[in-house]
Amino acid sequence: MRPDMHARTMLPVPDRPALGLTTYDAKDPETSYPPIEPLLPPPGAPNVLVILLDDVGFGAPSAFGGPCFTPTAERLAGAGLRFNRFHTTALCAPTRQALLTGRNHHSVGMGSITETATSAPGNNSLRPNTKAPLAETLRLNGYSTAQFGKCHEVPVWQSSPMGPFDAWPTGGGGFETFYGFIGGENNQWAPALYSGTTPVEPPATAEEGYHLTEDLLDHACAWVRQQKALMPDRPFFVYLAPGATHAPHHVAPEWIEKYHGAFDDGWDVQRERTLARQKELGVVPPDAELTARHDEIPAWGDMPEDLKPVLAREMETYAGFLEHTDTQVGRLIDALEDLGVLDDTLVYYIIGDNGASAEGTLHGAFNEMANFNGMAALETPEFLRGKMDEFGSPSSYNHYAVGWAWAMDTPYQWTKQVASHWGGTRNGTIVHWPNGIAERGGLRRQFSHVIDVAPTILEAAGVPEPTTVNGVLQSPIEGTSMLYAFGDAETPERHDLQYFEMFGNRGIYHRGWSAVTKHRTPWELTGGAVPAFDDDVWELYDGASDFSQAHDLAAERPDMLARLQRLWLIEATKYNVLPMDDRTGERLSPALAGRPTLIRGDSQLFFPGMGRLSENSVASIKNRSFAVTAEVDVPAEGAGGVVIAQGGRFGGWALHTTGGRLTFTYNVLGIHRYDVVADDPCPPAGTNCGSSSPTTAVGSARAATSPSSTTGPRPGGAGSRRPSR
Repeated sequence: MRPDMHARTMLPVPDRPALGLTTYDAKDPETSYPPIEPLLPPPGAPNVLVILLDDVGFGAPSAFGGPCFTPTAERLAGAGLRFNRFHTTALCAPTRQALLTGRNHHSVGMGSITETATSAPGNNSLRPNTKAPLAETLRLNGYSTAQFGKCHEVPVWQSSPMGPFDAWPTGGGGFETFYGFIGGENNQWAPALYSGTTPVEPPATAEEGYHLTEDLLDHACAWVRQQKALMPDRPFFVYLAPGATHAPHHVAPEWIEKYHGAFDDGWDVQRERTLARQKELGVVPPDAELTARHDEIPAWGDMPEDLKPVLAREMETYAGFLEHTDTQVGRLIDALEDLGVLDDTLVYYIIGDNGASAEGTLHGAFNEMANFNGMAALETPEFLRGKMDEFGSPSSYNHYAVGWAWAMDTPYQWTKQVASHWGGTRNGTIVHWPNGIAERGGLRRQFSHVIDVAPTILEAAGVPEPTTVNGVLQSPIEGTSMLYAFGDAETPERHDLQYFEMFGNRGIYHRGWSAVTKHRTPWELTGGAVPAFDDDVWELYDGASDFSQAHDLAAERPDMLARLQRLWLIEATKYNVLPMDDRTGERLSPALAGRPTLIRGDSQLFFPGMGRLSENSVASIKNRSFAVTAEVDVPAEGAGGVVIAQGGRFGGWALHTTGGRLTFTYNVLGIHRYDVVADDPCPPAGTNCGSSSPTTAVGSARAATSPSSTTGPRPGGAGSRRPSR
């Protein structure tokens, strides 16, 4: 095997001209040039597949003792390694940017989600060009690269079809192929999809059997087959990030029915069952204890009896959703096995980008947008009971209750967003690589973090960390390669210091000890007071004897607590965590947060053919009066169709014609719908269609949109021309 002669620390790898005799005539017998050889990674570099599920707690998948059957995860764990002390950041976009760069989330500007970005360096959602993504490093070293699924790393003011595309997967993200969606969540039955940077429509409808996760796996399987057919000698890097199991929990009824009655005993009993199963599997120590239920989380016995069937159905739906997702992932594993490349593919299966989500209210939600808009009270127990059979269906946008999120994080305290406690940050992770890992079915207890994935992949591929990428000097990767633990379960951990912070919830891990403080509660999205940062109460845990953070030692060891608090402040300063920012609603306002907006002013002009636009590509009408004026040509046979619309079934508005009459429809969360209909039909072209009296609506317009809402002129309408809003 020839040694690798490429200067791989400088990317792109510089071209080196061949030296030697230059002949005058190519037919000269002494004419000799080396054959053109495409750039490939160093010999022995494996294929790489990183799978990242969404909103799955440590105690949810059966592979880690949970009640949701995950056959693919169990299959990979049986032939690979389980890591039971792997951590994320407690929120989706920060975890993803940390995974894709090998840097802490504040280091790459992703202190929270893109929709709440501020002008502070640790929270501006802008990845510095001194921190190139893993996919770009691998691509420039000869890997084929592709991403399928969720991308939540694009700054909101860069999410329009006009870009810039620096933060998009196929722009500056290093991926040659992307098929998925931009943002935090999507409707599994009717998603807003992109192919590269081009908006595309799903190939079928829910009624025709469409589901987003299945679509993503169709594309992923087709891509790897084509890649191996056309480039068998070139390894690939595939990043599969389905939107599942983030709410809305969408799945066909047959998956839900598998769990009928399984959760009738409630979340308190479920935690006990899960812990027992975790001990049987060995994924928690025999002496691990269940943490206490906090007063903010209701006991199952305190829930209204007539609501319990709804609550159980919420969890049945989620369990079916997770099993469906894991089963679809199995299709890609099967494809790799059929291609004969599974044994030489380094597979990371990270079961969740944070802890289970507690954003669904104490009772759960049929339409989670109600809670995000401060209208959860509209979904009364009577309303939820009437909708129980629709959970998971195309008519729902559902989420489960806080108690289930707590149970899905067994045995830990708290949930997603709470970066202080392991319930928010510890996610079961499986590594499968038969050609690189001798042990089958092993357990690894070394502390690790999502920033460790990138350096592990680089070391496994024999690719050095680059010093320059595209002419820009790179800052060091902040993670620690996990490769050292692949062959030895007992080797001491190398990642022994890690800070955590999200919305003021914060903590630090150092050599077995953790100091943590919870600052705010995830499901209190509106209202409610939070303490001053200096008034937060810190807790102290000894991981050597307390796996689940069940026994607070702050009173017994104030010296250790003070030492770790100071260490947290040092790390926070080093990685741009400061200033901490616990604002919620204020950060949704670009003016208050200090981030740019794509659209300036109070009006916006649209033209036919613009197609689907993201919510942040249009002027904001939230919580304000607004007017819509459309200039249209009405055909002789009369008007019919949509002129412009924003949102859809679960909240939004539309200007359209019904029975030839101009109509404005305002949809409040799919619960209440208001129609304003013109008295007379729209007259044919050449006469007035009522544009002198613009349609006006007043209301809580925040409720009119959802993260996946879109705006744009709709084809097939009344010859729409120059609509403005």
